Amino acid sequence: MYISIILLFFVVGAIFGSFYNVVGYRVPKGESLLYPSSHCTKCNNKLGPLELIPIFSFLFLGGKCKNCKAKISWFYPIFEFLSGTLFALSYISYGLTLKCLICILFISMLIIIIISDYQTMIIPDSVLIIFSILIIVVKFFDTGIINLGISLLNALIAFIFMLLLKLFGDFLFKRDSMGGGDIKLLAVFGLVIGFPMAIVSVFLAAIIALPLSIILVRKKSSHEIPFGPFLAISAIIIILLKVDINTIFNLLTF
Repeated sequence: MYISIILLFFVVGAIFGSFYNVVGYRVPKGESLLYPSSHCTKCNNKLGPLELIPIFSFLFLGGKCKNCKAKISWFYPIFEFLSGTLFALSYISYGLTLKCLICILFISMLIIIIISDYQTMIIPDSVLIIFSILIIVVKFFDTGIINLGISLLNALIAFIFMLLLKLFGDFLFKRDSMGGGDIKLLAVFGLVIGFPMAIVSVFLAAIIALPLSIILVRKKSSHEIPFGPFLAISAIIIILLKVDINTIFNLLTF
């Protein structure tokens, strides 16, 4: 039964991952999520039901468009698989609880942000707002009004910290050191994982970004690297491993 539920979470996650690919690509550009329907970006051929099965359609078609035989980016199946895996890990970490739902909502937002920020250097406000509202509602039923108030205070503190960090970076480098989306994103981190761990996520993201940014700089003509994906990766690690500030202190004093 346990394995069956894990597989169910994976399948549902992969399906949502397919949708998140669309959201992450279209929303930053102001495009509709409904029109035009899914199509080949090369020949504009409308995709049929058998071409929209997450992961498997890509494999069955050999990574090529059924109509024009143009190559389909590995970006799509990778994020479908990633989404399915993270949904399954959310269940493994939290079970069938409201905390699992919060984890899934949080991770869903982060997947969209990774896609969006990497491709367009934009973290859409609409994505942050919608998922924040959903998380607040679920947290209210999970923890009650008092703890929700504490979570909102954590969000405010995290937002102020990131804003001050940006202002310091702007002063130090004499240019924009961070996007406004990153500041708002950290507020959501404060809401979900708390202010202390939101700050830890910034330093963890910087560590993760160092080697990956070298690779990305070589592949991109611009030397501007979005920080949002690295923040997202660090937050996913923290929430799935249930790392809290006490865990950090214990590691430092071991």
